[in-house]
Amino acid sequence: MTEVASILHADLDSFYASVEQRDNPRLRNRPVIVGAGVVLAASYEAKAYGVRSAMNGGQARMLCPHAIVVPPRMETYSEASKAVFEVFHDFTPLVEPLSPDEAFLDVSGATKLLGSPAQIAADLRSQVLADVGLAISVGVARTKFLAKVASAQAKPDGMIVVEPDRERAFLHPLPVEVLWGVGPVTSAKLRDHGVETVGDLAASGGAELQGLLGSHAGRHLRALAHNRDPRPVDNSRRDRSMGAQRALGQRVRTREELRTELLGLAEKVAARLRKAERVTRTVTVRYRNADHERESRSRTLVEPSASTQLLTATADDLLLTLVDGPHGPGSRLGRVGCSLIGITFSGLGRADAVQLALRFPEEGRSTERLDGLVDDIRQRWGSKAVARASLIRRSEGIEVLGRPTALDA
Repeated sequence: MTEVASILHADLDSFYASVEQRDNPRLRNRPVIVGAGVVLAASYEAKAYGVRSAMNGGQARMLCPHAIVVPPRMETYSEASKAVFEVFHDFTPLVEPLSPDEAFLDVSGATKLLGSPAQIAADLRSQVLADVGLAISVGVARTKFLAKVASAQAKPDGMIVVEPDRERAFLHPLPVEVLWGVGPVTSAKLRDHGVETVGDLAASGGAELQGLLGSHAGRHLRALAHNRDPRPVDNSRRDRSMGAQRALGQRVRTREELRTELLGLAEKVAARLRKAERVTRTVTVRYRNADHERESRSRTLVEPSASTQLLTATADDLLLTLVDGPHGPGSRLGRVGCSLIGITFSGLGRADAVQLALRFPEEGRSTERLDGLVDDIRQRWGSKAVARASLIRRSEGIEVLGRPTALDA
């Protein structure tokens, strides 16, 4: 744990909604909701009416009838996130991602070159706004816990620096809900016993808290109330898994429709693996039926791989074990059908660390070349520029490349 306030928690403000307001001037300073069925994000103007993420879309529109509802644009949000993280790495290599819109940064090694942590935080906010066009709130403190609390208090579009000699004065008056692990149930227990602020909890006896909340939770919350958080910023962590899923609604799907949907998902995530220069060891396929019952099947590969051919074939085989039964292909689907299907690749590793199995010189190379060619085409012309023939029936279709072919000449 650093002894100076040199850990930053940087958090983009209402990320998805802010990207929409950035890209469409008509949406600025107006209530914006991203997502119709379920609220994925809400602008601060919409939040003022009580709209929150994960809220039912109908409820959100009742709270804020004049809100502008826009569909999500996940690729655009991903691009914005990558641009913001590039700015983070301009200031320090010690960046620990928490999500696409927030991260911890340790700037203790950058102060001689870039100035005080407070100055670095101010410059970072300015550069994110200038380069990416988004507002970001930053908390600066001696620990990761307190930096995150500070950034939350700084929202929207603010910055709070908590120097070591001000930690108690800043933290203890705050409501006990700012502590990690204090949800509605724990909050109610604490408030029933007169513990309403972090200071109240810090003054409570350890035995009293452990008796009320259990030994682990009691020790954990008391440590946070005294700002004891020894965790360093860890920039060695990478994604442990990659996945995708697709909601299918209430209509009963056939076995072949599910296979087609899963093929599209598996191919997309395999491309993401290669782009990240990763390979996967384990493939998991899951589905949820219309009664919200869930099932999944997993398989560990002999060798880690990012081959589209191998991963899609494995996923298809796993799906068939889920839907085929003793009464024939697809008999386990019954009349309930499938409302969601998904795939996850886990046990990820670096592609350059894989020990290739002994094989004949040309074996496997054709699929690797094909994967590379398809990746290149999609990178240049868009994700829908080329597709498997079996996926053409899907609603997305295939985008026209916009260049004449030999048949056009």
